[in-house]
Amino acid sequence: MLYQLYYLSGEKGVIKIHKENIKIDWGIITRLLKVSAGNIGQFLISTASWLFMARIIVTFGSAAFAGYQFAIRVIIFTILPSWGMANAAATLVGQNLGAQKPERAEQSVWKAGFLNMVFLGLISITFYFVSDPIMRIFSSNEEVIRYGAQCLKIVAFGYVFYGYGMVIVQSFNGAGDTRTPTILNLFGYWLFQIPLAYLLAVQFGLGPSAVFWAIAIAESVMAVVAIVIFRQGKWKGVKI
Repeated sequence: MLYQLYYLSGEKGVIKIHKENIKIDWGIITRLLKVSAGNIGQFLISTASWLFMARIIVTFGSAAFAGYQFAIRVIIFTILPSWGMANAAATLVGQNLGAQKPERAEQSVWKAGFLNMVFLGLISITFYFVSDPIMRIFSSNEEVIRYGAQCLKIVAFGYVFYGYGMVIVQSFNGAGDTRTPTILNLFGYWLFQIPLAYLLAVQFGLGPSAVFWAIAIAESVMAVVAIVIFRQGKWKGVKI
């Protein structure tokens, strides 16, 4: 941030900001806070849900919990490029809506979603064939490796849907419609994923694999619902 301030205030940058250009605009600040509230809610909902999923997993022993934690961190690492594409799609949506070109905004989302789907599809194939070697990087315990590899393989089944879903959700945010993805996260994680994981894993006694399947199923369902809502086009008329 300090480097950016130095660059913008200097004479080398294409964009230059001077002291006389800086002023506090409480109207814009208020609108930014309102828009960001939805993003904050989305983050809190999803993060808290993962804590509850971990609580379910830990009931099956330390090996299952360790394997799950290793696998989730690998998954998060591999989807970082996808977040880049999703954020790029959100930027394109905002820019095109601002330019009064909603159709071009929609085309940007579908193209980014397709590319993201292909990328995560390749990652899922990789996970299916080399999940064991990946887990062996983090642990030599065979039971931990087994649970972690199982988690990677099962969760990866939802990657194709997730590739589209994460782009769609970020596109809602880019359009200024933070309410829709917040509600989607609330229902998808708290009212579907967590109850499904508990029901299958604990009540039906299917074990940790049921938790992994609950993640894949919930993410896939959320992606499909997000696509259906996105196709309705109401996000095009959101005003910030």
